[in-house]
Amino acid sequence: MSYQYLHLTVADGVARLTLDRPPLNVITIAVMRELQAALDALATEPGLHALVFAGAGRAFSAGVDVGEHLGATHTAMLAEFHAVFERLAALAVPTVAVVHGRALGGGCELAAFCDFVLAADTAELGFPEIRLGVFPPVAAAVLPPWLGARALLRLVLTGEVISAAEAERLGLVTRVVPAAELEAATDALLGRLRGLSAAALRATRRAMWAAEGGWRARLARAEAIYREELMATHDATEGLTAFLEKRQPVWQDA
Repeated sequence: MSYQYLHLTVADGVARLTLDRPPLNVITIAVMRELQAALDALATEPGLHALVFAGAGRAFSAGVDVGEHLGATHTAMLAEFHAVFERLAALAVPTVAVVHGRALGGGCELAAFCDFVLAADTAELGFPEIRLGVFPPVAAAVLPPWLGARALLRLVLTGEVISAAEAERLGLVTRVVPAAELEAATDALLGRLRGLSAAALRATRRAMWAAEGGWRARLARAEAIYREELMATHDATEGLTAFLEKRQPVWQDA
């Protein structure tokens, strides 16, 4: 299958899935559907030891298209985006996010959902949605047990964008390396995974995700709050519209 916004290769037991939507790999519904199709294809790929996620160009991903948060589109956006995470959780191979540039909002959620997050020392990560009057449902629902509630509350409630080093300290990133060494660090990790039994890796990942089984219910609750409560407020529409119009939002606190 050919993709408009992705590159997918499989070689030597490793699948590499690269976002390629210049300039910042902003994720649209069309990109989400391509990600779903790619992950569906990989689900039946024999002998895989790992899946590597990366971004082409200047960044891993600056997040989900703000315009698709508005109006009737936001319901489809949430459903399609969360379907990507369903497939990622079900994929029975270790996943590795390789982050350079910025990983923000939905892009940061996508990276953080992976089993390993390798980041260049120049990378920046964060969930700036609150500045637009909304919140990141996957981060809010899925990540607290992984990062700890205090760390995640800081990121989600302030919208702070942090350095890769700070992200590593908080547990959002597995390892930070100099930007020039990011490819070598990725290859070293893949070398270790290739040296293990693919069958054992699949079974282990399934067992660990089985222990995380409650994440779907938490995400469903967060999505319902986003869809039914948040998007009914003035401020959600105002914040998103202000971003698109490149102006400061005027909050009504309602």
